[in-house]
Amino acid sequence: MELGLRRGTVAVEPHNTEWEVIAQQTVAKLRDILGNAIVDAQHIGSTSIKDICAKPIIDIVVGVHDFSDILEQNDILEKNGFIFRGQDVPEQYLYVCGDENTRTHHIHAVIYGSEPWNNYINMRDYLNCHKADAQAYSELKEKLAEQYPDDRNAYTELKSGLIAEILEKARKWRYK
Repeated sequence: MELGLRRGTVAVEPHNTEWEVIAQQTVAKLRDILGNAIVDAQHIGSTSIKDICAKPIIDIVVGVHDFSDILEQNDILEKNGFIFRGQDVPEQYLYVCGDENTRTHHIHAVIYGSEPWNNYINMRDYLNCHKADAQAYSELKEKLAEQYPDDRNAYTELKSGLIAEILEKARKWRYK
């Protein structure tokens, strides 16, 4: 299994159980580096959902009480291969692993218990418990990856409607 994907490209692969092992190793490394600065860190994204296809990039969410808790650690994180990319979307910061052309990991730093934290966890847990919705999501990802292999923005944007539907179902499921 080769982990990583060239920046800007899209390709999905069948689920690989090694992704969970790699994710847990990454979480352990982050805990060693950051210690008490993080409240929790978990494997998220499609590589954490059993039986669906995913881009071979490991996503980890790191929950902190305050962004300064992790931002103050940027130098040591970079020395350990976690490159700071800034605030990629509101309410979170992105770190990446890999080289200049290939990304192997995306580390999403968010406020623990915030809406972004809950969305990541709820979507993962919901799809792992609802196979039909997971399969529909997987099929859409495969179709879009075939149509937009060199346009990550289009791939991401065209998934957003289904993701919003799944997140709504996940909220209702989690908090019923």
